[in-house]
Amino acid sequence: MANDINVNENGRQYTANEIQVLTGLEPVRKRPGMYIGSTGPKGLHHLVYEVVDNSIDEALAGICDTIDVTIMEDNSVMVVDNGSGIPVETHPQTGKSTVETVLTILHAGGKFNNSAYKVSGGLHGVGVSVVNALSEWLIARVKRDGKEYEQTFQRGEPDGDIRCIGDANSTGTLIHFMPDDQIFETIEVVFDTLEHRFREMAFLNKGIKISLEDKRSGAKKEFHYTGGIKSFVEYINKNKTAIHKQVIYFESEKDFTTVELAVQYTDTYSENVFTFANNIGTAEGGTHLSGLRTALTRCVNDYARRYNFLKDKDDNLSGEDIREGMTAILSVKLPEPQFEGQTKGKLGNSETRGIVESLTYDFLNDYLEENPKTSKVILDKAISSKRAREAARKARDLTRKRSIFDNTTLPGKLADCQSSDVNETELYIVEGDSAGGSAKQGRDKKFQAILPLRGKIMNVEKARLDKILGYNEIKSMITAFGAGIGEDFDIKKLRYGKIIIMTDADVDGAHIATLLLTFFYRYLRGLIDNGNIYIAQPPLYKVSKARKEYYCYTEKELAAILEEIGRTNYNIQRYKGLGEMNAEQLYDTTMDPDTRILIKVNVDDAVAADEIFTTLMGDKVEPRREFIEENAKYVKNLDI
Repeated sequence: MANDINVNENGRQYTANEIQVLTGLEPVRKRPGMYIGSTGPKGLHHLVYEVVDNSIDEALAGICDTIDVTIMEDNSVMVVDNGSGIPVETHPQTGKSTVETVLTILHAGGKFNNSAYKVSGGLHGVGVSVVNALSEWLIARVKRDGKEYEQTFQRGEPDGDIRCIGDANSTGTLIHFMPDDQIFETIEVVFDTLEHRFREMAFLNKGIKISLEDKRSGAKKEFHYTGGIKSFVEYINKNKTAIHKQVIYFESEKDFTTVELAVQYTDTYSENVFTFANNIGTAEGGTHLSGLRTALTRCVNDYARRYNFLKDKDDNLSGEDIREGMTAILSVKLPEPQFEGQTKGKLGNSETRGIVESLTYDFLNDYLEENPKTSKVILDKAISSKRAREAARKARDLTRKRSIFDNTTLPGKLADCQSSDVNETELYIVEGDSAGGSAKQGRDKKFQAILPLRGKIMNVEKARLDKILGYNEIKSMITAFGAGIGEDFDIKKLRYGKIIIMTDADVDGAHIATLLLTFFYRYLRGLIDNGNIYIAQPPLYKVSKARKEYYCYTEKELAAILEEIGRTNYNIQRYKGLGEMNAEQLYDTTMDPDTRILIKVNVDDAVAADEIFTTLMGDKVEPRREFIEENAKYVKNLDI
């Protein structure tokens, strides 16, 4: 007969007493990453988004139209809205005020009751209670039913009961919180990060006004767009050249799901489609994006056949052809969204695909018929893309026959590594032969490969794939990576887990790094999304004193070292090029996994990333001049 007592590997009995039960908000403080993703800057800003999301939910319900966000001098954040105010009466299930219930109990809130909010976003319903749990203190004030109420909390625990503090002639909610420095790596909220997010929220909810003020710096911004996502597309395309003036737009509803789409084509060669579900950015797409793409491809091909843009013998236009140069915002709002993953990166509702597809097809079919001039411009661009794609395929087929894209014939200047385990292999893309020589000599041959580049690669911002494949340095990189490009891209074939950009710490090095990042972002975005791209950080200075050497990567580190060693009898060398270091120094400072500094390239804000690459690498000079003027104050170590 089996007994009910388990024994663990140390011989101890494993009983009910061993089970730790966390109540209330304890699980949030114990494992904050499970609720907000991280305790770094991203998680910190998520606290602000959670509070604002609650106000946005009221805006979606037609109750709130103004949200004011203030970063205070002490890094606390205050969010005020003019919604209906959180109910203050005793909650029937908890016996506590509804304010306290919402702020102290996970999964408590109006969004779990469809009669309260037909549509809502938020972080899987954990919302403001998580903010309370991860704050040193939080103050909640509610204006409702002619009165103003207040309740305060310390690290998620109420200081006392809710109390009436006076009369009120309006309604709304104020949440003022201080992020807990026992939880977060930093509690300094970044104004620019919130600015990008709130601009996006204002675009997605036309008519709502969101103000952002930073008491630390005096910076202020207000976001209010009556054009909604039409204005969003115009904002994204402001530094590009549109090939038709009016933004194509529709809003329609089916089966309680609202679909909003705004589209405009530019003379660029990349596709920029940004999707949202209940105001949540779905960077990984999902069923709504699939529905859009299917409808767009079918509708444009049907039109092209109907009006002889395509002959009977011609192949259909591919989805990529039709989406070349397209900027689009797709926003769906539905009662019960199903998101895949903790970060809500992908919409999973199967019925949404059919709804988006049918509504989009019907609208576009009518639009193309009624706007023949715009239709011709779009079709001409798509057919031009089709010809370029076919030329690129022929180029790839030809080079494949010559073994240029064959992994068995790697670039001659590539110094490959011995390992083929992608979990440990690294490829350094190095500027110039001199630095390439030092890197080849100093590397760990087991897992580190070196690919020197000669000069600057082409600016791919205004180039199609067929032109890019004619550039030798780019072909060398594609071949070395092994994952292909365009239609042939397959992340499973990638030969190196880390692809590391290593350039000189000067203006030319920064330009080369920007050109490479543009190439990766526009044509090998999968490598960024998969977390394969890094930037090496070589030291800026070497300080020598009494036969000892110190490497400094920032001005702050230099000042600290000089303070430590005393400010006499020392020598400072400013590194401007990797070639100034011998092989051993280069490895010790920039390539040794135990001591090096690598910056991982990721895209937290795709709209902002697109804007930066368009501004820096696009044709228009004026936006680039404005960018330089606005950011000149941040430049350090400028070579003149």
